[in-house]
Amino acid sequence: MRKTREDIRNVAIIAHVDHGKTTLVDQLLRQSGTFRDNQVIRERVMDSGDLERERGITILSKNTSVSYKNVKINIVDTPGHADFGGEVERILKMVNGAILLVDAFEGPMPQTKFVLQNALAFNLPVIVCINKIDRPDERAKEVVDEVLELFIELGASDEQLDFPIVYASAKNGFAYANEMKNDMTDLFEAILKYIPAPVSDSDSLQLLISALDYNEYVGRIGIGKIESGALNVNDEVAIVNYHSPDTSRNVRITKLYTFEGLDKKETTCAEFGDIVAVSGLGDIKIGDTICDLNNPIPIVFNKISEPTISINFSANDSPFAGLEGKFVTSRHLRDRLFKELNTNVSLRVEETDSADVFKVSGRGELHLSILIETMRREGYEFQVSKPQVLFKQIDGQLNEPMEIVTADVPEEFSGSVISKLGIRKGEMISFEALRENYVRLKFSVPARGLIGYRNEFIKDTRGNGILNSIFDCYQPYKGDIISRSYGSLVAFETGTAVAYGLFNAQERGDLFVKPGDKVYTGMVVGRNNRLGDIEVNVCKKKQLTNMRASGSDDSLILTPALEFSLEQALDFINDDELIEITPKNFRIRKKILNAKARMRQK
Repeated sequence: MRKTREDIRNVAIIAHVDHGKTTLVDQLLRQSGTFRDNQVIRERVMDSGDLERERGITILSKNTSVSYKNVKINIVDTPGHADFGGEVERILKMVNGAILLVDAFEGPMPQTKFVLQNALAFNLPVIVCINKIDRPDERAKEVVDEVLELFIELGASDEQLDFPIVYASAKNGFAYANEMKNDMTDLFEAILKYIPAPVSDSDSLQLLISALDYNEYVGRIGIGKIESGALNVNDEVAIVNYHSPDTSRNVRITKLYTFEGLDKKETTCAEFGDIVAVSGLGDIKIGDTICDLNNPIPIVFNKISEPTISINFSANDSPFAGLEGKFVTSRHLRDRLFKELNTNVSLRVEETDSADVFKVSGRGELHLSILIETMRREGYEFQVSKPQVLFKQIDGQLNEPMEIVTADVPEEFSGSVISKLGIRKGEMISFEALRENYVRLKFSVPARGLIGYRNEFIKDTRGNGILNSIFDCYQPYKGDIISRSYGSLVAFETGTAVAYGLFNAQERGDLFVKPGDKVYTGMVVGRNNRLGDIEVNVCKKKQLTNMRASGSDDSLILTPALEFSLEQALDFINDDELIEITPKNFRIRKKILNAKARMRQK
C-alpha cells in the first residue's frame, strides 16, 4: 500500500566551494526558531571542525533539521570540493531533492557541474538558488542562463529543466522568488512546494546506510534514511549489502536517534522518510541495508569512487624524532590510520613490506592533506612522501587519471598558464573570454601533471587566478613529465641556523629557515634556483679575529624565509624527499640523510 509523509522533507544543499552553503544553513536554522532568542551562535555553525572553520570549506557532510509550518525539514550540508566527492555521492541517497547554490557573480564552476551531475543522476528535483545577490558585481540574469545551459549539457529531463529559481543573500538573511523579501520565507515555501514528500510502497523495513559517525563508547554509528517500514529499539534486523549478496548477519538495534536542530535526539521508534542514526551494529559499512529478517532485500548502491592519489605515511626517523610529538611509534600511526577508515569512506590504507610504512590513498591532495593536518593537531609525529597518482592496467595498457582543469585568469597571464600546462601534457579544451579582461581556460591534464603546479600558478598569475580541477576519467599514459625545474638546498651539518651561514646560502636560492631554527644534516633548508641539489652550511659562523667583530652579523640583510602551507610542501618535494610532520613543525628532508650515501645511491 502506497503511503506518503507530508510532515517531512529531506533536502541536500549542493554547490561549488565557497558559494555559501553553510552560511545558508545558518540562516535557515536561525529563522526557523531552532535557537533560543538569547542563545549565542557563531557563524557557519555547521562547520564544526577547526580545519573547516579555518579554511572556510565543508569537509564532512552534516545533518540538521528545522521545522516550518509543522513540517520537519531534514537538511544535509554537503562538501563542495571534489576531493570530498565520496561524501556528496552517498549523501544524495538520503534525500528527495536538492538546493543547488550558485554564486551570483562566479556562476557555475567545475564543482557545480560535479555535484549537479550527481543530483541529476539520482533523478532528484532541483531548486536553483542564486546566492550573494547583494554583491555589487552580481550578474544574476546571465548566471541563470549559464545554469540552464549546464542542465542541458548534463542531459536533464524536461521536468528537471523546469527548475524553480530563488534569489538570496545568505549573509544578509533573505531570499525571494519574485518580490524582494527580508527573510527566508520564499526558500522555505519552495522546499515545501518542490521537494517531494517521502513515499513508501511497502511495510517491510529498508534503511540504507549512507554515512558513518564514530564514538569511542559505542563504535560505528550508521546514518541513513528509512526507505520503507518502521524501526524500533530492540528490533532484531538483518544487515545485507547489494555488492555482497551472499553475506548477511542479524543484529539487535540498541539505540536509535533522529536529528533535531544541531543535535541527535534519542528515540524509541522511527518511520519511513526519517533520517536516523543507529548504533550497536558492529562493523557497519556505507552501502549496507538494514531490513526485516523475513524480507532481507538490499537497496542498490553505487560503489564509492576509487582513490586517484596515494602518499606513504611512515614513522618519523629523523634526528629530531620524538621531541615534539605525543604519538610517535609505528603502532600509534597504524592504529590512527585504520581508525580513520571508520568514517572516511573514500580513504584506503594498505600495509607495505615495511612495518613502519603505510600506503594511504585518497581522492586528491586536499583530501590527504586534511588527514595529515588533523593527525598533526592530535599530537601525531610521522613522515609523508611525495604524492603519487594511482595507475590502472586497462586492456593490457597503462592508464592514468585525468583531470579537467578550469583556470580563470587575467588575459595577460594566459600565455604563461597555457605554456606551463602544455609542458605538463595538458591539452586545451576551450578558451573563453570572461568579463573585465579575464579569460577562462579549460584543459584536460594528467593528475600527476598538477602535482606541484598550484604554487607556480599562483606565482604566474600574481595571485589573481582561480584554479579548479575535477577528476574526469582514466586515459592511456601520456608520457614522462618534468617534475620540477629547481633543486633543493640541503643542510651540511646539524646545529642552529645563524645569520652568517644563511646570508651566504641565500645567494643560491630561497631559504625555508631563519636564524635560530634547528636543522640537521640532510634537511632541506631552501630551494635551489637551478636544477640539482646543493649542500649549504647554514650553521657556519664568522671566524672571529682582531679585525672582525661578532656583532657585525647584525648588519647582514636576510631575505625573509619562505613559509609553506602543507599543500605547498607536498607540491614542492621530490621523489627522494619526505616531509617530517610534528605537532609544532613540518620540515622537508632527504630520505637518505647522509650525503655520501645519497651519492652512492644515485
